[in-house]
Amino acid sequence: MSSIHILSPQLANQIAAGEVVERPASVLKELVENSLDAGARRIEIEIEQGGTKLIKIRDDGQGIPQSELALALSRHATSKIDNLEDLEAVATLGFRGEALASIASVSRLSLTSNAGDSSGWKAVSEGRDMEVDLQPAAHPQGTSVEVRDLFFNTPARRKFLRTEGTEYNRIDDSVKKLALSRMDIAFSLRHNQRAQINLRPALSLLEQEKRVADICGPAFMQQALYVDNDRSGIRLWGWMGLPTFSRSQADLQHFFVNGRCIRDKVVSHAIRQAYQDVLYHGRHPAYVFFLEVEPADVDVNVHPTKHEVRFRDSRSIHGFVYGTLNKALAQDRPQDHLQSAETAAGEILQQDWQPNQSTIQFPAPGNQAQGSSSYTQFASSSHGSVNTPMEAYQSLYATQMPEEEGDIPPMGFAIAQLKGIYILAENAQGLIIVDMHAAHERITYERMKTAFDSQGLVSQPLLVPESLSVSEREAEVADKSSEIFAQLGFVVERAGAESIIVREIPAILRGSEVEGLLRDVISDLLMHGTSERIRQHINEILSTMACHGSVRANRKLTVPEMNALLRDMEATERSGQCNHGRPTWSQLNLDELDKLFLRGR
Repeated sequence: MSSIHILSPQLANQIAAGEVVERPASVLKELVENSLDAGARRIEIEIEQGGTKLIKIRDDGQGIPQSELALALSRHATSKIDNLEDLEAVATLGFRGEALASIASVSRLSLTSNAGDSSGWKAVSEGRDMEVDLQPAAHPQGTSVEVRDLFFNTPARRKFLRTEGTEYNRIDDSVKKLALSRMDIAFSLRHNQRAQINLRPALSLLEQEKRVADICGPAFMQQALYVDNDRSGIRLWGWMGLPTFSRSQADLQHFFVNGRCIRDKVVSHAIRQAYQDVLYHGRHPAYVFFLEVEPADVDVNVHPTKHEVRFRDSRSIHGFVYGTLNKALAQDRPQDHLQSAETAAGEILQQDWQPNQSTIQFPAPGNQAQGSSSYTQFASSSHGSVNTPMEAYQSLYATQMPEEEGDIPPMGFAIAQLKGIYILAENAQGLIIVDMHAAHERITYERMKTAFDSQGLVSQPLLVPESLSVSEREAEVADKSSEIFAQLGFVVERAGAESIIVREIPAILRGSEVEGLLRDVISDLLMHGTSERIRQHINEILSTMACHGSVRANRKLTVPEMNALLRDMEATERSGQCNHGRPTWSQLNLDELDKLFLRGR
């Protein structure tokens, strides 16, 4: 090794570029974030050859004065923070002051800006000696940045770039994330002289839904719930895909904290927990969420790329996100998604499109009216045959005969049973098909959970207390979390520096693998500050019991029994999916039925 010495400014900038400038998409992200911080209302992006030849960003922000233009290309030069207090409550997307200097060290960069003066000025740097050439240039108010020949002076970095198509796809994805993060800004993207993206500002909720549909696809918006919850200075709003719109990969998940797109373990864990009772195994939810918190309550200075954050009170954030989404999914019922026959599936792409997804607002509305009917009320009694849906309805609700079509229940009236598996029902829109076992399984499961919660957890002492060997840190967490364990029906005590003793367990978990479950719970408490594993395990047992206690396939039901099941579906939480995440019903409206038989052609 040579003697200790100070690195040259150029080498230091290129090392910093290795952290910030990974590929053309990361260059674009840094430059667009600067434009957003400058108050731009419109951002125009032009790239060539996947960004390796040219990346040009033009905005109409406040611009940079001539006296500060050369300084803007210096390392650790920024207008966004002045002291430690600013760093502890960062309200801008960028703040390190490294992006422009790092990009300039590995490319041919020109920065043209006008801060409202009579004319603009241009600063040029070519990445060799980092000298800045300043010259006058015509430019409207705002800033333009051109990055040419990325990594021209660092061939070792350039060879790690992918094909033009791959690099463009990453840029396209980055622009879409930025467009979602700031819907009030207009974005345009051109690649090799061809327009690819052109988004107008989205200020109203309708316009925002249109932008989300343009970026995430109209199918997502047609199967999404709008969520908006505000509590104690924290707000979570956005769109969550229904469980039936799950994905095989986690490729449609966008989460923003104060306008910054982030990946966070605490948030991801809370979202997975909210979906775990309704999502099919191996599937991933789709969502676009915006979390707004006080800047002082979140640390964005965790990673150079600013993709990760750290919350001051991660347990509170976890509980808020989980509670909001879990409640939204619970309130979602089949009638929330039954659309009128006049609403066509393609209207989402039209200018006058009206949102057709459900809206969940918090605090939640008053108690939902519980269905007065129950399948079990009819399973053991005999009824005469009923020929029409109206007669079936009359046999169940003799004093509530509908006088007009608007009085028809959302799930309609049972018509027949198909192969002992499906219930066919007629509603105002057309034909409803219900998987009777899946539907009754969910109804039974939700009732068992309610009954279990109302009765509380009954603990059972172990004849021989079970001792577990754990690490010292795990033993500390278990000791501090004894109240949490007690609420879940466990009595856990610390027996030594690296051991704990389990004296009581919930009676319903008798015969279960308690040791592995407790270790997983302690691991969750260490990482997330909370755990739902015990509750999930109890729910799994209740789900199995509900599955065995539900009406089975090939069981012949009378029309009144089928109607009772439909009414229960309308009143039961999460009744759109069975306990395993499979859909319980499907709708075929008249337009879809007409297409099957070529009517009107």
